[in-house]
Amino acid sequence: MGIRVNPLWFVPPAVLFTKVLSRTLRFSQEGLEDVEGMRREVPMVVPIWHDELFPLIYLHRNQGAVAVVSQSRDGEFLSQVLTRFGIQLARGSSRRGGVAALIAARKEMRARNADVVVTVDGPRGPRHKVKEGVVYLASKAGAPLIPLRVFMSRSFVFQKAWDKFQLPWPGARCRVVYGRPYRVPAEMTAEEMARECLRLENMLNALGS
Repeated sequence: MGIRVNPLWFVPPAVLFTKVLSRTLRFSQEGLEDVEGMRREVPMVVPIWHDELFPLIYLHRNQGAVAVVSQSRDGEFLSQVLTRFGIQLARGSSRRGGVAALIAARKEMRARNADVVVTVDGPRGPRHKVKEGVVYLASKAGAPLIPLRVFMSRSFVFQKAWDKFQLPWPGARCRVVYGRPYRVPAEMTAEEMARECLRLENMLNALGS
């Protein structure tokens, strides 16, 4: 009989690894001025690609942001890591508990004036395809969307993972690019929602080019 290993046992070493590696990274931030100017007025919804998450955990630690995290087993591991960097959680995904997570995220935005970060192609893809949850949240919360990308000069790519997750090499340059804030309509038809998802997808793909 095989021994089942609880992945949560690896949370403390994963946290230590994230801290040690992140402290070697060389960050640059572009477009942050526009974001900071609006951030003083309203909370924001920040869409990112799943494979570019790692450098942001340390860069935006202890800033009161809320992350939407899957209710899966992998999501539980990630949530345990994120909380140790001062990131709050709204649990759920497009497959399990997604509506509940969006409601929880909206409540956090209102109660604590908190920004919400969403991996828009998670939790299982398709890779770099925007799902409608992030647009729905921004619409119902009346919050601006801030597309965000991370470009790593050197990274190890997990080729067998659905998202081709990127782990930067020690000392890598991480160029973090913030798009210009924009809003979506408060009410949308299904066709309009699809157009807004495609619009955001194109903006993410074009960012930093």
